[in-house]
Amino acid sequence: MGQKINPLGFRLGTTQNHHSIWFAQPKNYSEGLEEDHKIRECIKNYIQKNMKIPSGVEGIARIEIQKRIDLIQVIIYMGFPKLLIEGKTRRIEELQVNIQKELNCTNRKVNIAITRIPNPYGHPNILAEFIAGQLKNRVSFRKAMKKAIELTEQADTKGIQIQIAGRIDGKEIARVEWIREGRVPLQTIRAKIDYCSYTARTIYGVLGIKIWIFLEEE
Repeated sequence: MGQKINPLGFRLGTTQNHHSIWFAQPKNYSEGLEEDHKIRECIKNYIQKNMKIPSGVEGIARIEIQKRIDLIQVIIYMGFPKLLIEGKTRRIEELQVNIQKELNCTNRKVNIAITRIPNPYGHPNILAEFIAGQLKNRVSFRKAMKKAIELTEQADTKGIQIQIAGRIDGKEIARVEWIREGRVPLQTIRAKIDYCSYTARTIYGVLGIKIWIFLEEE
């Protein structure tokens, strides 16, 4: 049997770094993990509720969390930071207050920074949101995949693989469809590969989208 492993976890310490940087005693570890999950969900929910997004893409590539004793530093890597920055500092302050309420932490300050990424469609999370939006609008899955590949080619990547699983096009039987363009060397640890799995909730069921993008070889 093929032994599957998450491509990001497989490359930790070589081409991949942790998205959360903090230290906890073993008994408090689960609390810290839960906090991270709450922070990420809170940011995503806030952007979904308050931003008028034309393409249905939120544009969050990743959220990095660094914790100290009295400070939680959150760095949001966005492809389209105008969504948050248009309201100037008011929106970021509002988001900070929301996170503090969610975590119920009075003795720690939450600080949010936004970093713009140069090629948004070179990131699998943003691409997966784009494909999910297309599938929700009843666009054929092949068309959505091909459009996504065109977008990544503009972002100057070396290869991409997209997989969609579930009741594609509302068919009775679930199946898996995939497409690959260029090289995607998953077995090479030196190869810098970005990966994400995303859940698209359509009216005929839940579809799973997985994207592997080969960026460069070190």
